[in-house]
Amino acid sequence: MSFALDTAQMPVQKPKLHVDHLSLAYERDGKSIAVLDQVQFEVGAGEFICIVGPSGCGKSTLLNTMAGFLKPTSGRVAIDGEPVYGPDPRRILVFQQNAAFPWLTVEENIGFGLHKLPRAERDRRISHYIDLVRLRDFEKAYPSDLSGGMNQRLQVARALALNPDVLYLDEPFGALDSITRLIMRGELLRIWEAERNTIVFVTHDIDEAVQLADRVVVLSSRPARVEHITTIDVPHPRNISSSRYLELRDAILEQIGLAHSV
Repeated sequence: MSFALDTAQMPVQKPKLHVDHLSLAYERDGKSIAVLDQVQFEVGAGEFICIVGPSGCGKSTLLNTMAGFLKPTSGRVAIDGEPVYGPDPRRILVFQQNAAFPWLTVEENIGFGLHKLPRAERDRRISHYIDLVRLRDFEKAYPSDLSGGMNQRLQVARALALNPDVLYLDEPFGALDSITRLIMRGELLRIWEAERNTIVFVTHDIDEAVQLADRVVVLSSRPARVEHITTIDVPHPRNISSSRYLELRDAILEQIGLAHSV
C-alpha cells in the first residue's frame, strides 16, 4: 500500500532551527562507525516536531548533536542562523530519567539557573511555571514526594523557566506507565499551546508522535538519514480513532517497516 504523505521537501516558514547535512561518526578500535548521514531538515518557530526511527538508529545521538553536546563530523546545526557549537541555556535537553535535584524542593528546582534575575522576576517566573504544570501546593515538596508524572512536569517547568529558544525532549515519558503517558501527552500539549516553545521530541512510540507533533521526521536505520517528513494535519485534540489519524499512523509505520508487525 502506498501513501502520498512525504513532505520532506516542503519549506518551513520562518525556520527557527536548521539541521544542515549533519553527519557524525565515531572512531572505535581504529574503525569509523557512521551514526548520522547527511541529516537535513528545518523546524519552524513554535513548531512541535517528533523524531522517530528504528531502535538504535541514532535518534538520541541526533538530539544531543542538535543540543550541542556532541560535535558533528560534518554539517552544522543553526538556530536563528547562528551555528551551534556547544551547550547553551537557550537550548534545554530533557531526558527520560528523572533529573530533578533531589535535595531541592519543587520551587527551588524550578528556580535553579535563575539566580541572575532580579528577585521579583525570579519569584514571578517560578510561580508562573508552578501553576502552568499544575504543581501548586507542592512548592515545598521534594522530588521523592512526587509521582512519576509530577516529576516529569517538574522537569519541563524547570526547562521552560529558563525561556529556551528550543526545548529538546529525549523520550521523556518512556519510564512512565501507559495511563500516565497518555496523561502526560495531554499535559505537554497544554503547556506547549500556552507557551509555544519550539519543541523537538524523540520517541520510539509512533502513536505518541502522531498524537503530539505538527510534523514527524522519520529516520532510516543507522547510519540515520531522513527518510520522510510527514505533516500531521489533524487538529488538536486529536481523535485517535479517526480515519485520517489511523492513515497517518499506518503510513509512518510503513515508512519504518513496521506496518505488518502491529
